[in-house]
Amino acid sequence: MPHCITIESSRHQFDVEPGNTLLRAALEAGINLPYGCRNGACGACKGRVVSGQVDRGDYAEGALSEAEVARGYALFCCARPLSDLVIACHEVGSVRDIPVKAMPCRVQKMALLAPDVMLLQLKLPASERLQYLAGQYIDILLRDGRRRSFSIANAPQDDDCLELHVRRVPGGHFTRHVFETMQERDILRIEGPHGSFFLREESAKPIILLAGGTGFAPIKALIEQAWHQPMRRPMTLYWGARDRAGLYMQALAESWVSEHDGFGFVPVLSEAQPADGWLGRRGWVHQAVVEDLPDLSGHQVYASGSPAMIDAARHDFISRCGLKDEDFFADAFTFAAESVSP
Repeated sequence: MPHCITIESSRHQFDVEPGNTLLRAALEAGINLPYGCRNGACGACKGRVVSGQVDRGDYAEGALSEAEVARGYALFCCARPLSDLVIACHEVGSVRDIPVKAMPCRVQKMALLAPDVMLLQLKLPASERLQYLAGQYIDILLRDGRRRSFSIANAPQDDDCLELHVRRVPGGHFTRHVFETMQERDILRIEGPHGSFFLREESAKPIILLAGGTGFAPIKALIEQAWHQPMRRPMTLYWGARDRAGLYMQALAESWVSEHDGFGFVPVLSEAQPADGWLGRRGWVHQAVVEDLPDLSGHQVYASGSPAMIDAARHDFISRCGLKDEDFFADAFTFAAESVSP
């Protein structure tokens, strides 16, 4: 039977099934504990067992000393409870609690999602993990010292790989490499996580998710993380693109509607072509929100896309729809030949 774990300071509780580790069970329950390697080598997940019995598992000697064991400490990434426990540890509550790390990674998978959008799946080293909040981004460190920033498109519970959605930029140094010369198993160097775009879990307000083009990437991570916790707040995704190809994961978004109560999806095209055979909404994606929800005073909005889209949405949602300024969260990115930001 599972053991009940109580965090002393917050009184948060979670269950650990037999054979599972404290860290893995906490993350599965939506409780963010700090970690680094997740294999007993770095000590970032160290905490104290206040009461109860625990099997500390296998770990590197340098990560947990005998003196610390004598005082009740354990590495939660490899410790397994033998009884109900009370533990003392830090909980990750904001981006300030997560260290920024640089590490190599391998291109595990490349898949063309649209003529100008490439999915990159980056495999992290077996001895490393990147703790992040859904919605944050990483920098890819280029050999000439430049950086290219991309939002992480998968939720943190799947942290052995990072998923990126890379749009090809005319004249773009890095994106040209991605589409023309990059191969699976290539090695890249990354740094992260960065950014303050993440889900504010303390609110109970319904959520509007606004995505423009590949701004869908961090929104996808937010949605996946919300369901993993699980979160019961209603969510509606408005995803805008120029043409149908720009809605490069439309089938996935549509599947969410049938699989999750309280979720809605509204795709919007601004320049639909006759070949698209488009029968859905047209125009600017944020205007579709204004038309559907003229009163946003009881909502939160998470928006990701171009600065022009973000600025227009912020202005109209606040001035016309009554959205509170503190309930608008945005991740604006810019595509340019020599600079790409999330």
